[in-house]
Amino acid sequence: MDREQISRLAHADHPIAAPLDDDSVRRLLEHGIPRDDARVLDLGCGGAEWLLRAMAAHPRLRAEGVDVSEGSLTRAREAARVRGLRERLVLHHEDAAAFTAPHAFDLVISVGATHAFGGLPATLAAAREHLAPGGRVLVGDGFWAHEPSPDAVRMLGDLSDLPTTVDRVVADGWTPVHGHISTRRELDAYEWAWTGSLASWALDHPDDPGSSRALAAATTHRGEWLRVYREAFGFVCLVLRPTSG
Repeated sequence: MDREQISRLAHADHPIAAPLDDDSVRRLLEHGIPRDDARVLDLGCGGAEWLLRAMAAHPRLRAEGVDVSEGSLTRAREAARVRGLRERLVLHHEDAAAFTAPHAFDLVISVGATHAFGGLPATLAAAREHLAPGGRVLVGDGFWAHEPSPDAVRMLGDLSDLPTTVDRVVADGWTPVHGHISTRRELDAYEWAWTGSLASWALDHPDDPGSSRALAAATTHRGEWLRVYREAFGFVCLVLRPTSG
């Protein structure tokens, strides 16, 4: 069982792969989508859940997603077919950081995928390349809500606090027009779903060769969350517009 399989099982009950509840996702999309016939791109789309929800809410919206995981894209295509959205969704199996398109987009999404670009500034630089005039970017990334331990930094990276994160975004030529800071309830719900879904699958499939590894991964992740980063980690989503140009 590889990391992609573990991630798929862990997100079975929380298809938005970020600590956000359904209302938060809906509000962020409402603020990010400028009009009903918008063209939307998700860089690092995974199972394309953001795009599927955007298309369901806007019948004329066209969507494209980019991801390196063929398995995730296959599941996205099937989910789009089941929901009657397949004709308006285009999926690209390639590196999001290297993706190019012949047209621009009214909204570019990249939530929880900044690692694919090497950090938040590089993610925003890539998003800017795809943005149509008047367009917006919806980005989500972690920050330190409290002073992290050295173990937390080693595990999650050299994040900034929230004011510094926003200041750097603004200094890079962006203006936040909406935002959402994940609540403790959202953060905990996401971690319980991640570890619980994976552990439940392992217990339900004791004879599967991957069962023991899945259960061990759930146990390790739960311990790291509770002991290492739960009190320090935060997550913010920002809807951004270019400050000029």
